[in-house]
Amino acid sequence: MDESVLAALITGLLSLAGVMLSNLLSDRRRENALRTAQAVTDTRLEELTREVRQHNNFAQRMPVVEEQIKAIHHRLEDLETGGKSK
Repeated sequence: MDESVLAALITGLLSLAGVMLSNLLSDRRRENALRTAQAVTDTRLEELTREVRQHNNFAQRMPVVEEQIKAIHHRLEDLETGGKSK
């Protein structure tokens, strides 16, 4: 084999190895970034779910509170009028 062909083959193989290593490292970085982004998204979703549950609990209790306020208002009116019917 000619010296220039041998040098070209060695250079080509080393270039190929460099490209493969670069791609491997790039993929690992991308996977780590994706894992981190997914963890952040999961945490935000859990927090949002917690807030929605709190809101739903509040929304379920509000009608009960409104009914209690109506009852208190009627009792207060009765006390103010001395128990007399209107």
